[in-house]
Amino acid sequence: MFPFLALLDSEHVDEELLLAVSRVAPVIAPGSTPESTIRYLLVEDSTSTDCNQIITFLDNGADKAIVPLSLAKSLLGTVPAHRLLLLLDVANVSAVSDSVRNAVSGVLLKTSSSDGFGFDVDLVHSVSRFFVGAAVHVLAPDLPTPSIISKLANIGASVVIPFSQLTLGSTSQKMISVADAFLAPIVSDRSDGLFPTVISSDPHGKRSLGLVYSSRESVAESIRTGKGVYHSRKHGLWRKGETSGATQDVVRIRVDCDTDALEFSVVQHGAGFCHLNRASCFGDLDGLAALERTLASRLVDAPEGSYTRRLFNDEELLRAKIMEEADELCRAKTKEEVAFEAADLIYFTLARCVAAGVSVKDIERSLDKKAMKINRRPGNAKQQWIPKNEPQKTELSRVEAPRASTPSSKAPLDRNGPIQMRTVDISVVSPEDRAKLLKRPVLRSDEMIAKVKPIVDNVRTRGDSALRELTAKFDKAQLDTPLLLPPFYPLAPEAQHLDPAVRDAIDAAYSNVYKFHAAQIDGAPLVVETMPGVTCTRFARPIARVGLYVPGGTAVLPSTALMLGVPAQVAGCEKIIIATPPRADGSISPEVLYVAHKVGAHAILRAGGAQAVAALAYGTETVPKVDKIFGPGNQWVTAAKMLVQNDTDALVSIDMPAGPSEVLVIADDTCNPAFVAADLLSQAEHGIDSQVVLVASSLPETILAAVEEEVDKQAHALGRVDIVRESVAKSLIVKTQGPETAMEFSNDYAPEHLILHMRDAPAWVDHVKNAGSVFVGPYSPESCGDYASGTNHTLPTNGYARQFSGVNTQSFQKHITSQEVTMDGLQTLGPIVATLADCEGLQAHANAVRIRLGM
Repeated sequence: MFPFLALLDSEHVDEELLLAVSRVAPVIAPGSTPESTIRYLLVEDSTSTDCNQIITFLDNGADKAIVPLSLAKSLLGTVPAHRLLLLLDVANVSAVSDSVRNAVSGVLLKTSSSDGFGFDVDLVHSVSRFFVGAAVHVLAPDLPTPSIISKLANIGASVVIPFSQLTLGSTSQKMISVADAFLAPIVSDRSDGLFPTVISSDPHGKRSLGLVYSSRESVAESIRTGKGVYHSRKHGLWRKGETSGATQDVVRIRVDCDTDALEFSVVQHGAGFCHLNRASCFGDLDGLAALERTLASRLVDAPEGSYTRRLFNDEELLRAKIMEEADELCRAKTKEEVAFEAADLIYFTLARCVAAGVSVKDIERSLDKKAMKINRRPGNAKQQWIPKNEPQKTELSRVEAPRASTPSSKAPLDRNGPIQMRTVDISVVSPEDRAKLLKRPVLRSDEMIAKVKPIVDNVRTRGDSALRELTAKFDKAQLDTPLLLPPFYPLAPEAQHLDPAVRDAIDAAYSNVYKFHAAQIDGAPLVVETMPGVTCTRFARPIARVGLYVPGGTAVLPSTALMLGVPAQVAGCEKIIIATPPRADGSISPEVLYVAHKVGAHAILRAGGAQAVAALAYGTETVPKVDKIFGPGNQWVTAAKMLVQNDTDALVSIDMPAGPSEVLVIADDTCNPAFVAADLLSQAEHGIDSQVVLVASSLPETILAAVEEEVDKQAHALGRVDIVRESVAKSLIVKTQGPETAMEFSNDYAPEHLILHMRDAPAWVDHVKNAGSVFVGPYSPESCGDYASGTNHTLPTNGYARQFSGVNTQSFQKHITSQEVTMDGLQTLGPIVATLADCEGLQAHANAVRIRLGM
C-alpha cells in the first residue's frame, strides 16, 4: 500500500515535482497523457474511451486502469483483477455486484463538496469492509493533512492528491509537501525516531547493498533531489558519496508492510556502496550481475586477438555462437545438460547485449512489459524454424501426455469461451497414443524431496523449537506448544462454535463410516493344518501408534479426519495423533475437534506440511513418534512422507503415494447428461491438476453434446470456476465402441474414483479390475463416498489403484503368522526342510531340524 497516489490534474506540471512524486507514489493520469508518464490510467468518461483503448494502455505499460462501473462490467474476465480499479462516487457503492467486486483489485472513491463527505474516515472504513482485501483510495476536494493520511492508512486506505496540491517546499494551508504526505503514516519503532533503511540496487534485480538509517529530514532531501541522502547516527545528515564519488540516483522509495522501515532502490555509482569499495556490504556481485560487469569490462580492455575481443568485433562469429548454443540447449535432455547449455547461451546472448549497449536492467524492463500484456500473440514459430516435414498446426494431431501444471507450461485460456473437454476416439488412435492417454502429470518427486529435506532435518534435529518457528512462518500462528491434548469437545473453547447442523451431519457420517469399517475388522485368527502335526496361524494386531494428517488452516476438512480416525479407532490403535495446520490464532476448527473427540484421538499436532510429517515420523519433546502416517496433502506433504518412509532411522511407513484427485465416468445412452456433468465437475474443482475423464460408451452425439453443454453451464455457476476452467481444459472425453471397450480402458487407467452411468450398472462391477472406489448407477454421486456413505475417501491416485487399496480398517492392522509343529509333525516335515537347507548350503538351518530328530 502506498501512503498516497498523485493525480495529474493539469497538462503543465513542474518536471522536478513530477520526478520527485514518481519516486514515492504511483501517478494517476487521464488517457490523453503521454504513456511514458502513466502508472495508473484514469478513465472518467466511459463514452470517450472504449475497452480496446484501455487494453492498449495496459499493454503499453500502465500498471492499472481506473474505470467507471459500466466499463468494469465490459472488461470483466478480459483484464486480470490486479490490473483494474473501480471508479466510484459515494452514492454508487451499493450498485456494485459481487461479480464486479471480485473482478477488481480495489476502488477509487470520489467525494465532492456537495455530498459533504470529504475524507470521512468512518465512510471509508465501511467501504473497505465491502471491498474486503482490496485497495481503497480516496479523492476529495479538500486538502488532506498528514493526520488524515495517517488515519486512512490505519484502516488500509490511501489518499489521492492532485499535483496542484503538492509541493517540494513546506506544507501550507493550500499545499502539502510530497515528503509530509509520504511520511505521514510511517512511525519509527526506535527511540531516536530513525527508520531502518535497506538499500537495493535497481539495475541488479533489487540486490541488497547495505543497511542504513533515515530521518524525516534525510527522506525529504532524497525525494527532492533524487540522490541518496541518509542519517548518520554520529554526524547527522549524510549525503552518500559526497566525498568519495560513490553517489546514488534514487529510483524509488518504498515503505515496508509494518510502516516502520524503508527501502531505497538506487543506481549506485563509483566503486560501490560499501566503504570497502565493494558493490555491496554483503559481498560482491554474482550471477548475471557479475557476468554483465565482467563483459562490460572486457568490451573496454580485452586484448586484440583474444576470444572475447573477436566475439565483440565479429558479428558473424557471435551470431554463429548464439545459434549453436541455442540448438544445443534445444537438444539437451537431462537437467544438468539443460542448465549447462542454458548458461552457455546466456553468456553469448549477454555478450551481444553488452556490445549493443543493452543492460540486464533493459532486458528486465522488456520482460516486465511483456508480462503486462493483455493481448497475447498466437505464439507461432516463424517459418524458417519449422521443420519442413512438420508443418505448424494450431491443434495437435497426436495425443499429448498430460503434464504437471507449471507457469511455463500453462497455455493461455480463453476466459470468455466455453468450458469444454478434449475429445479422442479410441478406435482411431495408435497404441502409442493410447498409452499417453493413460498417463498422469509428471510429478518431479526428486525435486520436491530435495526441497522438503531441510525442513524435515530441522524438525528432526531441533524438535518443538523448529515446529514453532515453521508454524509461525507458514501458518502465521504463534504457539506456546504444538500439541493439543484432550478434552477436545465440548470443553475446548473453539468447540463452542460448532454448528448443531454440522454436528448432526458428522454424527450420521460417523455412524455409517464406523459401521462399514467395523465389518472389515480382521478378528478371528486364520488357522490351517498344512499337514498332520503342522498348524499355521495368521492373526491381526493393531498398529500401535498412527499419525493422521488432515489438511487444514483456512479450510475445514472434518471428512478427512473421519475417514482416517474411524478405521484407526475400529482397529484399536493405542495412540491416534491427528496433525492439522492451525488457523492464524493457533486454534483448530471446531469440526475437526469434534471428530477428534468422536474417534478418541490422543492428541492434535497443530502443524502442517513437511514439518508435521517430520514430527510424526521422528517425534519431538512433546509429539509422540508414530509407526505409520496416513492422509492426503499437497506436494510438500507427499514428498515428506516419501522421504521419511525411506529413512531406516525413522522406522515409519505411509498409507500410499498421493497425487491430484481424479475421476473416470463411464456413460452410455441411458445416462442423465446433467448427472454426468455434475460428477465430472465434482472432481475438477479440487485443483487445476485434477484428472477428469469421460469414457463415452457408444454414446450418441446428441447426448454427448448435452453432457458438454451441462459441463459448461454448471461450471459457470461454481465459485471455483477459474480452477474448473483450467482442469477441464486438460480433461478428456474418450469415445469407445461398447461397454467392454470402455471397461477395458478404465481398468488400464486405474482411476481413483470410477462412476458407472450404464445400463444394468451393478452387473458391470464384476468387470472392474482396477479402481480406488466404484460408484454404481445414476444416484451414487462420488461426493457420497467423500463424506458419508461409509466407504473411505482416502484412495490411490496416479494409477496406483493397480497395486494399492484405499485406506481401510486393515490398513491400521498388521498380520503376524505363527506355526506349531508337533513331534510327529516334525518327523514328516523335518527331512523336507533339511533337504532344502542342504540344497541352499545353509548347514545350520538343516542342523536345527536334525538335532531334534537325532539324524
